[in-house]
Amino acid sequence: MAKKQRRILLLTVLFAVSLFFLIEKEFLPGISTKNPSDKSLEILGYVISRIKLDYHKEPDPAKTMEGALKGLVGPLDIISGYLDSENAVKFIQQRKTVQKDIGIVLYKKFGTFPQVIGIRENSPAEKQGIKIGELISALDGKPTLAMSMTEANLLLKDSEERPVELKMLRSDKTEKVSIERKLLFEEPFSYSPAKDTSGILKIYRLYPPCVTKIKKDILPRLKPQKKALILDLRNCYEGGIGEAVKLINLFIQSENIGYFEKKGGTKEVISCPEEADLERLPLVIWTNRATIGPAEAVAAVLKEFKKAKIIGFQTPGLIAKQKFLLLEDGSGLLLTSEIFFLTSGKELWLKGIKPDILIQKEHLGQSSYLKNTYELLPKM
Repeated sequence: MAKKQRRILLLTVLFAVSLFFLIEKEFLPGISTKNPSDKSLEILGYVISRIKLDYHKEPDPAKTMEGALKGLVGPLDIISGYLDSENAVKFIQQRKTVQKDIGIVLYKKFGTFPQVIGIRENSPAEKQGIKIGELISALDGKPTLAMSMTEANLLLKDSEERPVELKMLRSDKTEKVSIERKLLFEEPFSYSPAKDTSGILKIYRLYPPCVTKIKKDILPRLKPQKKALILDLRNCYEGGIGEAVKLINLFIQSENIGYFEKKGGTKEVISCPEEADLERLPLVIWTNRATIGPAEAVAAVLKEFKKAKIIGFQTPGLIAKQKFLLLEDGSGLLLTSEIFFLTSGKELWLKGIKPDILIQKEHLGQSSYLKNTYELLPKM
């Protein structure tokens, strides 16, 4: 690498970190010009200079920059992160097309191994024996410690039905497991009958045209019903807030169902202005630890309005708006820009939603959820 290119690389890293500290100074009150951040910048400058002078070979600019960006963005929170060009494309495409998948949902904090928190029934991962709680140290040969949660979940997907290799941490040993990707579902939801209820409406992903299709295909069958509907939000971790609001609006009509708050306290009130076609229908919601983001908003709002009872697990509390910034080289930044509050003022960020009935970890199947639902129905 030419000296000029190396200098640009190192200065770019220094600028990115410096910018972070400058922003921190501007928005966090009580930080003086003489604080640990200044000392950190001095140390950073020294480290960069020693790399230039003493490292035994020229660093790979791509790896160096990617590592610097991941280290800068990853620690911000669980859902913020840096995506390389391949995963940036996947992130954009997931809103438009359904990717092939193995059927697990991963939860991950920066600097920890991804943990399996959700497994779709009859998926390749379930058939391969993957268990809730297991940890993954590598995906297709890529170490997972520095990945964001979004990146780890995106690496499970592909446009083609080809296998993904997982390196699992099991007891005192590491095992490699190869799992085929499959098309798990074509539609964003499914509907099935269930005894003594109005049926089970299972949501896989909250992207358009999910609610439009529900209105067209399922709503005419539900309008005359009087028995409780089961809204299954287990493993629903993908989607947008707009589609979540449309789903909520099927059950309640209100000018204020909660609000998003930005840095500085600016609030955006969210409303469901249209007539609620299923307002009188009793509602039971199923959740698990992989009920994330927009699906959490659906469960939280419907519970607060006393419209629904929730059965399952406490959710992780990741209801937020994010900004996706596409960079010049095709990579991207995903930043949490606003977090969600209920109308009561209750903050859900990293707190989640407590179920009315808690499912035991050893009873994760649908039969256990149905059993608890039937016990709850006479009380509704």
